[in-house]
Amino acid sequence: MWELKCLSPPTPSFTLTFPNNFGTQTRHYHTAQPRRFPSLSVNCRAATEQKPIMSDDRMLVFVPPHPLIKHWVSVLRNEQTPCAVFKNAMGELGRLLMYEASRDWLPTVAGEIQTPMAIANVEFVDPREPVAVIPILRAGLALAEHAASILPATATYHLGVSRDEETLQPTVYLNKLPEKFPEGARIFVVDPMLATGGTIVKAIDLLKERGVGNKQIKVISAVAAPPALSKLSEKFPGLHVYTGIIDEVVDEKGFIVPGLGDAGDRSYST
Repeated sequence: MWELKCLSPPTPSFTLTFPNNFGTQTRHYHTAQPRRFPSLSVNCRAATEQKPIMSDDRMLVFVPPHPLIKHWVSVLRNEQTPCAVFKNAMGELGRLLMYEASRDWLPTVAGEIQTPMAIANVEFVDPREPVAVIPILRAGLALAEHAASILPATATYHLGVSRDEETLQPTVYLNKLPEKFPEGARIFVVDPMLATGGTIVKAIDLLKERGVGNKQIKVISAVAAPPALSKLSEKFPGLHVYTGIIDEVVDEKGFIVPGLGDAGDRSYST
């Protein structure tokens, strides 16, 4: 189990927990000057029980230790990766993260079917309750590209959010969210880069206005950084975040370092 704890009072502390099968490690997170954010320490230890006891008011961050996830993150980081390969790598990473995030989360229906040999008891994902996928434009489109191939039933709602280059504040320029989501809806919010946290917080605020609970939402990202995770943890306890990797630095322009650059520009060659 890995635990990330904010060390800089008086900022509220938080704990992020996700499974890990490796030995003990300690890493220290910091941010580049001149923007200052709380530093984080990571303590990694082997889990001693199958399912750790998790507080209901704690945000959880999952970094699945899968070699394919590490591979596609590495492809995305490489500045020599061509646009078409970059976009494909983003889609493959999103597919794997959604697979991990949907574990023990999708509604199912049980029944019987006739195989070529006999009657078999079966379980299907319930198509009557589609998972809502919300890519934050435009880079979110690439990360969510293969959602329909991993999830049997999905509904996609586009959300466009731009960030002011000077203030780093988000502005919504396209909102295709429904006025109300069904009770108990399951929602993936897909944003490749969780840097300063302004964009993802704005997106989840819009969902909260539509009656969606924190535990109904799972955030999918390629790379996350401590400032965004701090904001999410403070505002949305119980939220789950799935990311390919956590980087320690956000620079003065709001970019994650080492990160992978501008995910939208690199996905669409602009």
